[in-house]
Amino acid sequence: MAAKVNKHKPWIETSYHGIITENNDTVILDPPLVALDKDAPVPFAGEICAFKIHGQEMPFEAVVLNKTSGEGRLRAKSPIDCELQKEYTFIIQAYDCGSGPSGVNWKKSHKAVVHIQVKDVNEFSPAFKESMYKATVTEGKIYDSILQVEAIDEDCSPQYSQICNYEIVTTDVPFAIDRNGNIRNTEKLNYDKQHQYEIMVTAFDCGQKHAREDVLVQVNVKPVCKPGWQDWNKRIEYKPGSGSIPLFPSIHLETCDGPVSSIHTTIELQTNYIGKGCDRETYSEKSLQKLCGASSGAIDLLPSPSATTNWTAGLLMDNNDMIFKFDGKQGAKIPDGIVPKNLTDQFTISLWMKHGPSPGLRAEKETILCNSDKTEMNRHHYALYVHNCRLVFLLRKDFDQADTFRPAEFHWKLDQICDKEWHYYVVNVEFPVVTLYMDGTTYEPYLVTNDWPIHPSHIAMQLTVGACWQGGEVTKPRFAQYFHGSLASLTIRPGKIESQKVISCLQACKEGLDINSLESLGQGVKYHFNPSQSVLVMEGDDIENINRALRKVSYINSRQFPTAGVRRLKVSSKVQCFGEDVCINIPDIDAYVMVLQANEPKITISGMDHFSRPAAQFESERGVILLPDIRIVSTVTKMEHSKKNDGANKSVVLEEMLHNLDFCDVLVSGAELDPEQECLELDRTELQGKHLDATNSTAGYSIYGVDTMHNYEQVLQQIRYRNWYTSATSERKFRIKCSELNGHYTSNEFNLEVNILHSTNSNYMDHVNHVIVQPHFLQSVHHPEESISAVHSSVVPSVATVVIVICVSVLIFIIAVGVYRIRTAQQHSSTDSESSKENEMDWDDSALTITVNPMEKYEKPHRAEEESEEEDDEEEDTTSAESDESEDEEDEEDEEEATVQKRGKQNLTRQEQLEWDDSTLPY
Repeated sequence: MAAKVNKHKPWIETSYHGIITENNDTVILDPPLVALDKDAPVPFAGEICAFKIHGQEMPFEAVVLNKTSGEGRLRAKSPIDCELQKEYTFIIQAYDCGSGPSGVNWKKSHKAVVHIQVKDVNEFSPAFKESMYKATVTEGKIYDSILQVEAIDEDCSPQYSQICNYEIVTTDVPFAIDRNGNIRNTEKLNYDKQHQYEIMVTAFDCGQKHAREDVLVQVNVKPVCKPGWQDWNKRIEYKPGSGSIPLFPSIHLETCDGPVSSIHTTIELQTNYIGKGCDRETYSEKSLQKLCGASSGAIDLLPSPSATTNWTAGLLMDNNDMIFKFDGKQGAKIPDGIVPKNLTDQFTISLWMKHGPSPGLRAEKETILCNSDKTEMNRHHYALYVHNCRLVFLLRKDFDQADTFRPAEFHWKLDQICDKEWHYYVVNVEFPVVTLYMDGTTYEPYLVTNDWPIHPSHIAMQLTVGACWQGGEVTKPRFAQYFHGSLASLTIRPGKIESQKVISCLQACKEGLDINSLESLGQGVKYHFNPSQSVLVMEGDDIENINRALRKVSYINSRQFPTAGVRRLKVSSKVQCFGEDVCINIPDIDAYVMVLQANEPKITISGMDHFSRPAAQFESERGVILLPDIRIVSTVTKMEHSKKNDGANKSVVLEEMLHNLDFCDVLVSGAELDPEQECLELDRTELQGKHLDATNSTAGYSIYGVDTMHNYEQVLQQIRYRNWYTSATSERKFRIKCSELNGHYTSNEFNLEVNILHSTNSNYMDHVNHVIVQPHFLQSVHHPEESISAVHSSVVPSVATVVIVICVSVLIFIIAVGVYRIRTAQQHSSTDSESSKENEMDWDDSALTITVNPMEKYEKPHRAEEESEEEDDEEEDTTSAESDESEDEEDEEDEEEATVQKRGKQNLTRQEQLEWDDSTLPY
């Protein structure tokens, strides 16, 4: 019966599609889950009791909501994660309740396929694959894509897992990004403007959820590869005394992978605006010629203006470099007697000249030097001038027996004559041959013209500089043929010509280019200097060899006090490439050397500034040495920085330095020397072996030449003063001054006073001299600089001791003769009065000579024979002056004098080297 009751199986759809939202348990099926049974409405047999799912560990379950209607529900047993599994497929069957309450004889439906999709929730934010992105671009280009950033989203659905947009967060940057993450630049980038850009980028998924962290994108801008020199400094500082310093210690050439086969590089040091074309010694022309070993006798035609050389006073002058500027309106007459009339067949004219093209349409002669008739006629005997950028030397010989044509005009055509740069010209005349040296290089005249000799006449000649004197054939004598340009160191040397070695020395630059370690340049680099070492040419096949060679190029300035300022540098390069018609172009280097200012030296002259000597010494054949202990010292002031108490302190430090001098003058203060009765003398042998020379006049003695301070001291210590008629002179004053660099640095003016002691007080001074010299000698052993103060201090105790001796002697005399009590009281009163005024009293030595040794406490007893002899000598000297004194008084004085004389005899052999000062003694 039961079987007959449950005759039909349940029925369900063959397939179901369901959707479940992740993190939810409800599944929405299509069609809904409903089972039907044809046994309905039979109880149990027509009812649905269960839905069963077949599959391995499916996270779903099916429940019956209504047995009668067969309605069911599919739900998740645990939260569903789309990111773990997006879809599920399984089999489901429906079961009826069977034939009775016990469920026996149940029937099941056919199998239906259920396909469930998990619906995603946008729970994850986009995240970039890289923590930072980097890219490098070349300046000046627009890129379609510099780089691509990429973000991902862990959501499972396309809607939430896909990145729909990217965005640049950083504002005001020349970049843009598309929806695929490609970054591009919106304008051309400039390396000089900005080397690097840092931008922040974010991403959005299709649910418009942005990235949890923005990402950094770094874009580096590199310059366009430009062939050229790299890693060099535009400014190079040079400290005086640094020797040779590299100009480009790290330089290298960038060729941008060009096929370079060879390179040719020129380094040029431009110094034409420094001094006379470069940094040269600024000593006077006479000193320079002495230094270079030039033969003597050169006559400076453009000296610095002074009382004896006043013909240049009206010219425009640059005092620092002894440069005279001529503007076409000035000329100078050389006084008669400066240059001899007969220059002989051998002579030399030398000068520095800076000259440009001649002004005006019709270029006229521009006279440098001219010797012409002073009056009546207008003959030019010899001249040096510029005409149409040609240098011309005119020499008209005097008439002699051979009245024939002779070479008279010598022409040189050189570009340098009108290039507005400084050049050194030397005209060597060995008639009839004339040779020109320009910057040390020999040039023969391209044209020589002949002329008739000049017939002799009694007309005086006028030598001029900067123009030619026209004394005849005009209404009023005047200058003509003016020079336009600058001249310096114009000299003429009659009777001798100059060697090329001396010429090279006189025009040599003291600064230039140098190469450190020539041997390390290698075989592959060739180099060449110009004569002045202002231009260096290097060439080679290997770029790295050229790089190393250029790193060794240096600047050197051998002057102790160089001219401060800028020296421009220019490096130009040319390259050749392998089989290439078009090769890379290397830009020039424009740099400069800044020569710093040297510390200014302070030159100090010291020594004894006052002494007296008997007249007989001045009248002797050798006279008196003026400056036996003169000392010349030069110091510089430097600032020292020190850290103390966390602060920077500056202290001034004096450092002694050694340098040359170029002249020292010993000049007479007051009236000049009278050559009939006095003079200054110096043995010329003292100048031998030194770069020194000297001139003497009634104004004083001048020593000149570039030499050491020590050599100047040695010579100055030998200058003597003689006066063979001393009766009319009681004193002479001198002043001494020294110079370096032609007066650029000068010493203090050291004043010396010399007193002449005449016979009336010579005996007194001889005695006092022993007292004064002794402490001078003792002081000078250890402290020469204090000797003069010691001399002054020694006089004070001498006066005090003399007063004491007088008082004691008078007292002894009074006791010895036994005068009356009244007279004794009066005498004691007089003695007391003298004692109270002993510090300020004046005394007269006209009839009294008393000498006391202030160093008596250091004396030791000597032999009795010496004392006896000295006492006898002193007694003879003082008998007439002390005839009315008692015998006891004489004994006391003799004892005192004997002590002094003993001291004097011990040092008799050394007194010739010592001087004394009587400035504090009345006599």
